Amino acid sequence: MTRRDDTVPMRHMLDSAREAVAFASGKAPEEIESDRILRLALTKLIEIIGEAADRVRPETRATYPDVPWRRAIDMRNRLVHGYDTIDPRIVWDVVQNNLPPFIAHRRAGADSRRGRRRVTIRG
Repeated sequence: MTRRDDTVPMRHMLDSAREAVAFASGKAPEEIESDRILRLALTKLIEIIGEAADRVRPETRATYPDVPWRRAIDMRNRLVHGYDTIDPRIVWDVVQNNLPPFIAHRRAGADSRRGRRRVTIRG
């Protein structure tokens, strides 16, 4: 039996989060309600994050207690099974308020594992 490589779904989580934030960049909150393609794209990317989270083994999840694993998985399930009652404002809120801190934290974790220090420039 081969052991799963949890870095693959974790990479999918990060890539999908980055892509969702990029798609929403420069958009107004109202656009998710009027732009069906944007709404579907963001919804799908959040689904991928949740599905990938579910594929990470519990022992690996335990080493990243800051990641809201259960919430990501539950959100995926809600989007997939409640596809006909999705509130686009909640999707927008997740993309705007939950994904950027996740991306920043994952980036900081990757930098610290590589022995790099993050530099903040203040003006």
